[in-house]
Amino acid sequence: MFNKILIANRGEIALRVIRAAREMGIKSVAVHSTADSDAMHVRMADEAVCIGPPSGTQSYLSIPAIISACEITGAEAIHPGYGFLSENADFVQVVEDHGLKFIGPTAEHIRVMGDKITAKDTMKALGVPCVPGSNGGVPDLEAAYKIGDEFGYPVIIKATAGGGGRGMKLASSRDEMETAFRTARAEGKSAFGNDEVYIEKYLGAPRHIEIQVFGDGKGKAVHLGERDCSLQRRHQKVFEEAPGPVIDAETRARIGKTCADAVASINYAGAGTIEFLYENGEFFFIEMNTRLQVEHPVTEAIFDVDLVREQIRVAAGEEMSFKQEDLQVNGHAIEVRINAEKLPNFSPCPGKITQYHAPGGLGVRMDSALYDGYSIPPYYDSLIAKLIVHAPDRAGALARLNRALGEMIVDGIDTTAPLFNALLQEEAVQTGNYNIHWLEQWLEAHTGPE
Repeated sequence: MFNKILIANRGEIALRVIRAAREMGIKSVAVHSTADSDAMHVRMADEAVCIGPPSGTQSYLSIPAIISACEITGAEAIHPGYGFLSENADFVQVVEDHGLKFIGPTAEHIRVMGDKITAKDTMKALGVPCVPGSNGGVPDLEAAYKIGDEFGYPVIIKATAGGGGRGMKLASSRDEMETAFRTARAEGKSAFGNDEVYIEKYLGAPRHIEIQVFGDGKGKAVHLGERDCSLQRRHQKVFEEAPGPVIDAETRARIGKTCADAVASINYAGAGTIEFLYENGEFFFIEMNTRLQVEHPVTEAIFDVDLVREQIRVAAGEEMSFKQEDLQVNGHAIEVRINAEKLPNFSPCPGKITQYHAPGGLGVRMDSALYDGYSIPPYYDSLIAKLIVHAPDRAGALARLNRALGEMIVDGIDTTAPLFNALLQEEAVQTGNYNIHWLEQWLEAHTGPE
């Protein structure tokens, strides 16, 4: 087992890894920018190293600075958290070239799954169902028209290196294809340095269902059920739950086994999430995230496992501590993402926290790096907390979430908490009867177009 690991991240996810490491008797090293000198992850780690100025590109994305921090502190392994360098294959290769261990999958697996076209081709070959669409990249507008005519509109154009909704454009008709195609390519080039796009049939009212998988890197893998992440704004998840309200045990076992078998066959190591659109009882693969997800706590709650601890164990060469037959769903869990944003326009709202109180009680977990007097810097993602509740059933989880939101205090800034207070009053949320378009339609109806 490792003696010391470095966490190449910040905020609540850095704290999450530090806590797991401490329970395992492993020392932790925090890295931070000058803007994060007073951050909670810096305070809680055994050691801390400043790696650059506030800009993420000069600090948390600086590979030389992170490797240097490992060498200075004697850290043997790096946990990337999510975001930043967590799915950067070049970073993983550099880590390995320096004799360090990356707590996650191999560079090759990250590279394959990071390219949407290659990922889709790989999953097809492994028997995972995929959305109908182009075979590979679409080279020009003429080819795009042919695909649209073949599959019928609407279609969605996606950047092959895209993520977070960037480089993704809808063409509802042939007349919209040119603008959507050129915009998707331009966004892909600007955001990811790659203007290649592919085209898929656009599903009318699907749900977003993702399967949590975990592999030992030696040909064994399990699935830990599904999460329903259908409540989204601009392709960004805001409300996640497990198990999914519309997935029964038989369906869960079937799609879960398909996913676990797929990652086992490629000797995948660590945590991964295979994301699907789900409509009319069918699953359609959209992408695989080769890292820990923001919403991993809901899976931990219903299976009573520590996914971060398991990541560290497997990276250190140990066997997985659970088998598929050990993983039985227990109750229902919901997570809401609390962002430092001002409603109704969701504009970033950094600033000083004048009062903070985390909700508590049975079945309530608050993952956050906030504290009284902390100043949220303006340089990073606006996620400041994740509120997770667990109860014997979905109705109980919704009631517990409502109670916990009422206890939470975050003063000094605006947050998205009022959004969830409002959503909990909606029948569609209470019954679980929603799809990936529901939230944006609800927001437009209640606030008008942005």
